[in-house]
Amino acid sequence: MQHEITRSIPLLDGEGNLTEPGYAKKLLPVYRRADIKTSKLRIKEWDYYLINNGRFALALTVADNGYMGLDSISLLNFEEGWERTSSPMSFMPLGRVKMPESSGAGNVFHSGRNHSISYINHGDGRRSLIAQMKNFGPGGSLYARVELLDEPEESMVICTPFDKPGHFYYNQKINCMRARGQVSYDGRSYSFEPEDSFAVLDWGRGVWTYHNTWYWGSASGQIEGVPFGWNIGYGFGDASAASENMLFYGGKAHKLSQVSFHIPGGEKDYLSPWTFSSDDGRFEMDFIPVLDRAACTDVKLIKSDQHQVFGLFTGKAVLDGGRVIEVKDFPGFAEKVENKW
Repeated sequence: MQHEITRSIPLLDGEGNLTEPGYAKKLLPVYRRADIKTSKLRIKEWDYYLINNGRFALALTVADNGYMGLDSISLLNFEEGWERTSSPMSFMPLGRVKMPESSGAGNVFHSGRNHSISYINHGDGRRSLIAQMKNFGPGGSLYARVELLDEPEESMVICTPFDKPGHFYYNQKINCMRARGQVSYDGRSYSFEPEDSFAVLDWGRGVWTYHNTWYWGSASGQIEGVPFGWNIGYGFGDASAASENMLFYGGKAHKLSQVSFHIPGGEKDYLSPWTFSSDDGRFEMDFIPVLDRAACTDVKLIKSDQHQVFGLFTGKAVLDGGRVIEVKDFPGFAEKVENKW
């Protein structure tokens, strides 16, 4: 079943449960933090941006996760095979980060002792991302400023409940935003140009259960000059109403049914080739890993085992009208994450 939400509705009912589980192609359900009925300790709100041109990438996160806050900056160099991530954490933000209640309006600014991250939404399809961190790594400080352009008309929006009252996952993925900007680190400059650099926003709000494992894959680029990409994933909550699998072509979304990740070595050999398959034959891909951005955190009640694997996709995807899009060495990532938090 793939139930589409087609009208603007309150995200939550009077008891803090989802009004209408399903998917949408725009941010139609209206999120209000005040409608949540569970403890502030369990509320999770985050904005994650990834900018990628296949040679290098920048990732930025600002998250207010109730009892734990997280700001994160990653710089990845696929040609040289290295990545560096720094993720300062804070204790008990409890909503003080003031994350916007919509991806379409509002700005984000958060800073710590040696860093700051800003997201500016200009409201006309443009976004500005600014980040700086002292002592980012052995190469010293990092500074980044990136402008995102040409926000598409449609995106992936999912409303997924858990089997526990008051718990839900509300998420939007905006793919295929062209990017222009620069990252400075270790005496080098990494430039993004809109001809070959694309960004995705992972905008999430929700109340999760304590222990979850999920699979997520994403790619953004172009085919013969037309923006093309996808969002695939599963494992999170009760997805019986809809999956979050979707293709994007020329600013329009094309809904997929079920997609499966096939990770070799009993889902432990992350750097050997993967495959992806679908129940209707509309998404069939081979994936050659290039770099595993692995992170493992184990601090008493907080435990996270993450493998975000960047690489190249080759295969086919089928749009709603039956058109087959063939890709070869298309840059993107796929991940498996297990969290207890």
